[in-house]
Amino acid sequence: MTQITARLPNEVVDALDEAANRLKRSRAEIIRQAIERYLEEFDDLSVAVDRLRDPNDPVLDWDQVRREFLDTN
Repeated sequence: MTQITARLPNEVVDALDEAANRLKRSRAEIIRQAIERYLEEFDDLSVAVDRLRDPNDPVLDWDQVRREFLDTN
């Protein structure tokens, strides 16, 4: 496992320590989990942005979709 050093504002470290104490976990566990979640969300967002920029992916008009959905019985 690789070790990484980062400089954080004192307020962030204080909040990190408080969260670690309340959760009975180490700073490293909290930081690792936060980074993993951030990267998962970043991947999801990247896919969404790529799809929005894809000219072959049709853009749907919400009002039209809603009308068609509500008109079907």
